[in-house]
Amino acid sequence: MSMAQSEDLEELAGRWRSVVVLKRDVFSTIERGYFRTESGEVEAVLRCLDDVPWWNRGLAHLLFRRELRALAIAEPLGVAPPLLFGGHRALVRGWIAGVPLHIAKPYGDAEYFRSAKGVLRALHRAGMTHNDLAKAQNWLYADGRAYVTDFQLATYFRRRSALFRIARYEDLRHLLKHKRRYAPDAITPAERRVLARKSLITRVWMATGKKLYYAITRRFNVTDREGRGMRFVREAPRIEARLRTHPQVRDVAIAPFPDRRAGTGLYAFVEGNASYNELLDFLGGKGPEHLQVVDALPRDAQGQVRSEILELVALNQLDLIGTLVKTEAERTLVGRIVSNRRNLRDRHEA
Repeated sequence: MSMAQSEDLEELAGRWRSVVVLKRDVFSTIERGYFRTESGEVEAVLRCLDDVPWWNRGLAHLLFRRELRALAIAEPLGVAPPLLFGGHRALVRGWIAGVPLHIAKPYGDAEYFRSAKGVLRALHRAGMTHNDLAKAQNWLYADGRAYVTDFQLATYFRRRSALFRIARYEDLRHLLKHKRRYAPDAITPAERRVLARKSLITRVWMATGKKLYYAITRRFNVTDREGRGMRFVREAPRIEARLRTHPQVRDVAIAPFPDRRAGTGLYAFVEGNASYNELLDFLGGKGPEHLQVVDALPRDAQGQVRSEILELVALNQLDLIGTLVKTEAERTLVGRIVSNRRNLRDRHEA
């Protein structure tokens, strides 16, 4: 369905300017761009249901309505993107200039997680639980502060029921799992006790419904546990292993990005001296959507490839890279990668 085929999408046609697709799956399409308000254009994110398959429209619409309501409640709290437009098949939320937690990787940053607990307190005081905070990509890191996004599973409770208290507890437990990963020294004894005890509902879910959920989503290539797409899990390792056998390849890193045809596209960054065409021939037509040969991959002090930077290049989220670059030498190296990137097609060709 095009924008002209839906009333609210038709209204957006004159106010929305797309820059890049952030995600595309069977539930919605998410784009980053600019939205024209009464005071001028602002950076924003659009979620629309124009490409949802017929068999999933009911569930997609239910999740959409939940997010629409949750954003309206969360807006005055200052912990989530503001709601700029809400229709029947599209919503626009403000843009927060931050990076997802799994890309920011705030090791040792106790202040960030103190801010994150403040986010939860604000949401819970408003009677809302997020219910999807196990996903690192739903936590944003912006100037050292925490924000949350993606409210499709959020629930508003009119009273502090037992179910609300359980959902609130699970929100906190999922946050503490991230804190344990990135700032383990800041975990308190009370937080360790929370981490050690799952609620009964969660234990039942993990033993029954969660297994069914993963079976269904993997069957339809919807998502993986990291939210990067099953193609990244299944095909990227094979492509990477094949490229590593080439005598002129020193290292390989593959990053996912949304693709209209494949759902999840693959972008291979290859460190070596082989030519682009030579590597495509070497893969025998079974390669990634994008392949870029680089003289060196960005690495941290321990020599590990900085995949978070490469993922932002693959996503065309170039303005967020500066917050992750640590040295002038790294800035120069990443600048060369960015200037020679191969994902220059617009959203209609993605």
